[in-house]
Amino acid sequence: MAVIIDTISNLRPRHPEKAHRPDVAPLPKPDWIRVRAPVSRGYAETQKIVRDNKLVTVCEEAGCPNIGECWDKKHATFMIMGDTCTRACAFCNVKTGLPGALDVLEPEHVAEATLKLGLNHIVVTSVDRDDLADGGAEHFAQTIRAIRVRCPSTTIEILTPDFLRKDGALDVVVAAKPDVFNHNLETVPSRYLTVRPGARYFHSIRLLQRVKELDPLMFTKSGIMVGLGEERNEVLQLMDDLRSANVDFLTIGQYLQPTRKHHPVVRFVTPEEFNAYETIAYAKGFLMVSASPLTRSSHHAGDDFLRLKAAREAKLSR
Repeated sequence: MAVIIDTISNLRPRHPEKAHRPDVAPLPKPDWIRVRAPVSRGYAETQKIVRDNKLVTVCEEAGCPNIGECWDKKHATFMIMGDTCTRACAFCNVKTGLPGALDVLEPEHVAEATLKLGLNHIVVTSVDRDDLADGGAEHFAQTIRAIRVRCPSTTIEILTPDFLRKDGALDVVVAAKPDVFNHNLETVPSRYLTVRPGARYFHSIRLLQRVKELDPLMFTKSGIMVGLGEERNEVLQLMDDLRSANVDFLTIGQYLQPTRKHHPVVRFVTPEEFNAYETIAYAKGFLMVSASPLTRSSHHAGDDFLRLKAAREAKLSR
């Protein structure tokens, strides 16, 4: 993986590593992918709170198709540690390059926005920060602690990078006691070199397994995209790998191509296939499964967390 940094021009492209790739025209979207444009009053109010607190959201940076629905309800997923990622995944629309210094006030800003939005459940994610000695683990922990102080009744879900080659980083984050620890596999192992070249599939599996070893009661979660060229049997094997790591919650959604320079959509998976994946995943032992074309890691996260807790309680009461 190589990231080209332009040190001369201020007009640096968003994805310099993709600049010379051939254009790939997106496949026409089927009817089941359609979403409404974000034009509601609630959307505008959420946007203002995000701007006033100088925060970055993955909703905007990754071009999430559910932003209109979520922001109308004043639900936003905050992306900490800046808007520039040190990796260059073929599917991702987040800007790539050399990030700036961490904002030491950011944890307080996230906590303030959580309070203003009145969130019962918050999702915090980040860019990859391979340039930091701990991958940003302490910044995650500080953000969790700041939210606990300002909003003690708010449950906290984090969606972390893989902390690859960052010894001890995971322990720091788990010790801060988020309610849900999410780390996405994104795709099946055969697609990693093409789709997620800076990551390692079995390291990610081990990361999720290690969370349960450090805190057996912490909920763990992971998600993948389909439509990237994976085979059905590979998705089923991935489910088994996650269950071997005692992961509680699986999300499966349709990959959507952000630009003509990104990885193409190989095919659109039908709603019937998503339903089948959900049925199989529950049969394999996941406490919660969300599988649909527009499923994303933090979509309906608050409601899903309540269902996740209820599912565990029901299992323990049997």
